[in-house]
Amino acid sequence: MDKFNLNSEYETILSQIKVLEYDEIISKLFDTLPVLWTRSYNNLSPRISNICVVSHDSFHYIFDIGPIDEDDFANSPIYYEPRIVTAYGISKPQKSKRDDDRLRGWIGKTEEVFGKLWDKGHFIAHSIGGAVDRNELNIFPQKRTLNRGWSPQGKIYRKMERYCFDNDGIFCFNRPIYFDETFRPSLLEFGVLKRDKNLWVELFDNR
Repeated sequence: MDKFNLNSEYETILSQIKVLEYDEIISKLFDTLPVLWTRSYNNLSPRISNICVVSHDSFHYIFDIGPIDEDDFANSPIYYEPRIVTAYGISKPQKSKRDDDRLRGWIGKTEEVFGKLWDKGHFIAHSIGGAVDRNELNIFPQKRTLNRGWSPQGKIYRKMERYCFDNDGIFCFNRPIYFDETFRPSLLEFGVLKRDKNLWVELFDNR
């Protein structure tokens, strides 16, 4: 089994709390999953991590800001970029216009910075409560066919986002998996706790 695969852990956790009400399950997942995600992230990378959590509205972003002192820089075997460990929270469908001006200004023009195959994607879509303004860490280089729903995987990705939009108060998460030390994920693990208390998890290729 892939060392980044957490499906068995998810199943074990849910089996112990599935008898609870939906909101109570969410509370338990808030307590247990961030620890699991952070441990998995640290196990997958040789980098010296410096983990913090940034909250914005109904979502939380576990973020590795990287080394903060000279000793950490000296002891790190490689160069690496600050990046998201996991974004998670409760869907809160938005009717307001997306802050595209802020998105366009992030880093620079998308195709000049990342190339024609990439978009500036949201770990948490604006439509369900994600934001860019004052929350730029929600943005990452995402494969265009995935982000726009053009590929078969992209259609599933959009379907999951749509479920969160159509159902206010849904627990969901987006866990990037990195095969190098940049902030561009190689894979995305998107999870949605459906109203029937079943966890819908899909793994998407972002290479």
